[in-house]
This record gives sequence, structure tokens and C-alpha cells, in this order.
Amino acid sequence: MSETTKSKPIVLSLGELLWDMLPTGKRAGGAPVNFAYHAMMNGADGYSISAVGEDELGDELLAETAKAGIHAVIQRNAWPTSTVEVELRNGIPEYTIVKGVAWDHILYTRQLIDVVKQADAVCYGTLALRSPESHATITELLKHTKPGAMKFFDINLRGDHYSKELIEELLGQATVFKINDEELLLLRDMFDIRGTSGDDASRWFLEQYDLDYVILTAGSAYSTIISKNGEISTVDTPRVEVVDTVGAGDSFSGTFTARTLLGDSLAEAHRKAVNTAAFVCTQNGAWPQYPAQMPDYLAEAGK
Repeated sequence: MSETTKSKPIVLSLGELLWDMLPTGKRAGGAPVNFAYHAMMNGADGYSISAVGEDELGDELLAETAKAGIHAVIQRNAWPTSTVEVELRNGIPEYTIVKGVAWDHILYTRQLIDVVKQADAVCYGTLALRSPESHATITELLKHTKPGAMKFFDINLRGDHYSKELIEELLGQATVFKINDEELLLLRDMFDIRGTSGDDASRWFLEQYDLDYVILTAGSAYSTIISKNGEISTVDTPRVEVVDTVGAGDSFSGTFTARTLLGDSLAEAHRKAVNTAAFVCTQNGAWPQYPAQMPDYLAEAGK
């Protein structure tokens, strides 16, 4: 990492890099890398640790991450580059995720440890830890974060690629926990906190796992962020013309992380996160080009 990047916070993602096979064609994606892209677009330096195959799709993914400006620390291996079939139902994505792909086999190396040690924030989810090899690598890497680094656990439940034990393990490492309203339905049963409101359930996780923030998003309705110091921010989701919602949640996470590291207040970082997610919903794919002047969807909605 060069001298010129030191003034910006370093935001790092760990996990899947893949092609989203959308009805309109293939788009580079993967929740952690989406996070790194939007953190970068909001003032941080974005780094991503993953793996792709020694194949043409892998070559193309590396070219896409370079073109997007993401600093990719990507291993190449003999497993195929990941593709995910994405079917859109009223703009909402449904994913078919193939097993046995390159990012299931991320090797634990000195290079990765050195990158993790420099990060001001690290983002991870459940999906990339579905395989024993990447599980071992990512959990070990998280132990090398520097004191005070933000560890952002965006749960990102997909298919059957998670367990209560995995979620508990990753919560134990986290300082920030992000869930959506559908995931919270599952977690209420899993953690035996049925009947709780969204705010009460968020507070339960905040206290149980000694977190700095819990973020609860509810799609087109609202999002709430509760902080350790008792501060709460709730923002209604602005209405926009939705093209697709692929990567919208990741863009929220990346924006919130970058803006928090850059010193924004909770309310400011939250508003910017909501606004970025609204913008991403109006675009194709998870890594859209930002306009010179980002629309202020909340202001337009009088919020």
C-alpha cells in the first residue's frame, strides 16, 4: 500500500468474488467486493481478498476489479471462477449459488495477514465461510486486525450456507452487525428471542455480543442503526424507480463504513448510506458508475 493511500481509511473485504449472471448479462459482484467498491466510492481505499479460477472468467473478473479501482488481493487456483444465477422477481434478486468454486479455497498466507493488519475496517459475511478451507483462512485473518479496527459482519444469509454455530462465531469477532428484516425472522427463532420488536432484537444482539452498532434494514420501508452509546438513527427508505436491488445492501454497508471512518456522525453516515443504496437500486448491477453529483433522494422526498 503506497504512501499516497495512507491519508484515506483502508477498508478491506474478505470473501466471494463472482459473476452475477443477470437476465441482462453477467456483472461482477459478490457481497464483500460490492462493499469494498462502495466504501471506495465514498472516500476510503477499497481492498478485496478473494480467489478466482485460472480461467477466462477469472481473467475477466480481475480486469473488472482493476477497472473499478478496487485493490484486489486475489489468489488464482484450479477451481472454477464463481458464477451465480440471478433471477429477478419484480427487481428483487433470487440467487442460485454453485458450490466448489475458487473462493471456497482461499489459502492462508503471509501476504493476506499483512494486508489485514493495515485495514481500518474489515467486512465479512457467512457465505464465504461455507467451506472448511476458506472458513479457517478468514477466521484466522480476523485475528490479525489492528486494535480499534471496525469488523463489519454483514450476515448475508444465502440458501443453506450458514448455521447458528457459524453466526455465533462471527458475531464473536464483530464490532458491527448488519441484518435485514427477513434475516431477523430467522434469527429470532434461532436465538430464541421470538416476539421482540426490531429495535429490541437489535439491542439484544448489541448487548449480547458487545457490539458498537447493529444495523437493521427493511428494504423499501426503513432502516435503523443502534449504537453502543444509546444513539439511534431511523430513516425511511426513499421511493425510487427500481431497476434491480442487486448490491443495494452492500452499498449501504460500504458507505456507512467509509463515512463513519471519515468522521461523519451516525445520522450523517446513515443518510449517506440510505442515499447510496437508493441510487444503486436505480442502476443495473452492483458496481454502477457514480454521477458527478449524486442525487439527494432523501431531500427530494422531504426527509
